[in-house]
Amino acid sequence: MEGELKKRLSKEEYRVLREKGTEPPFSGEYNENKREGTYRCKACGNVLFRSKEKFDSKSGWPSFFEVEEGAVELREDLSHAMVRTEVLCKKCKSHLGHLFYDGPMPTGKRYCINSLALDFEGKKCGKAGSCAKKG
Repeated sequence: MEGELKKRLSKEEYRVLREKGTEPPFSGEYNENKREGTYRCKACGNVLFRSKEKFDSKSGWPSFFEVEEGAVELREDLSHAMVRTEVLCKKCKSHLGHLFYDGPMPTGKRYCINSLALDFEGKKCGKAGSCAKKG
């Protein structure tokens, strides 16, 4: 699997997903994405988040208050001299980001996720017009 991922992913995507890296804040393509759709793991395609659970945390990374049931695994992360909760894809064990407990209700959670760890599948719009969120 690692060899195939090294070939398929960019160097930066591989660094984030498989070497637990982090993209610089406000640099990711999905940080300000407001389109309706589904966010999947860049490494394996596992469905992780829906646009209706995304919010602007002003942290510089895409943030979600809920995750698809059974889609992620949480692990204690003691790196960088702090205690955090790492978020990994349950299917392929790729690093996605971290979970914090300062998000909005109803969950109070903030899944702070690297854009480089995600693929976005936009909602297919009919003839009626745009699927983009307003605001």
